[in-house]
Amino acid sequence: MTYFGMSFGMWTMFAGSFQKQLTVVFGYDVDTAKTITKKAKPKYREIISELPEFEKGDRFKMNIVNCAMIGAFVLSMPERPDVEWLTEYYAKSMMTKPMKWFCQMSGKSKFTEKDIAGMKATAALRAADRNPYSWNMEFYEYPDGSGYEGRFTKCGICVLMKKLGLYDLTPALCRLDYTMSEAGGVTDFVRQYTLASGGPYCDCGYKKKGFMKAGTEAGR
Repeated sequence: MTYFGMSFGMWTMFAGSFQKQLTVVFGYDVDTAKTITKKAKPKYREIISELPEFEKGDRFKMNIVNCAMIGAFVLSMPERPDVEWLTEYYAKSMMTKPMKWFCQMSGKSKFTEKDIAGMKATAALRAADRNPYSWNMEFYEYPDGSGYEGRFTKCGICVLMKKLGLYDLTPALCRLDYTMSEAGGVTDFVRQYTLASGGPYCDCGYKKKGFMKAGTEAGR
């Protein structure tokens, strides 16, 4: 995968936040945070260069680019963080003001015909059959009309984290799904399994906030 385009844009957008949170979450001093960031940039470019190009229509390219960034930072830290600390670090680094705005805009189109058509197209693409760093997903609409679920049987983040020797830290990245759903403001994110925790699949369920089944009354 080329560094230019999305990969370059994501570094430009988030590197400053990743550097700032090194001091906020981990307590590194400013100079150490700058040194880590300086080391992380070439590592990030190296990771990106070893990834295949994603197919047109594959909506998960951004996910793997984000994984490459957090991986580069972890590999550049003086000490390896544990999952709990990395979960906080990753969430705070990613949830910048522009990212929160993006989540809110995405929330406005959630459950629309276009959104559901996009989910179905993603499920049909089965990109991970050709690119191990992408995802395979099955799409399920909840029969009660409360929302839908994407059920992932292959996960590019799991593959890349294994390659980087960071697989045990993968749950820290999975947790961002909850944070982004909350920022969107229209869904309650529900999950039973993750591949990273040994589950049979990764379920990403989005339920409409305040959903009330037709024919029911508040308080019943």
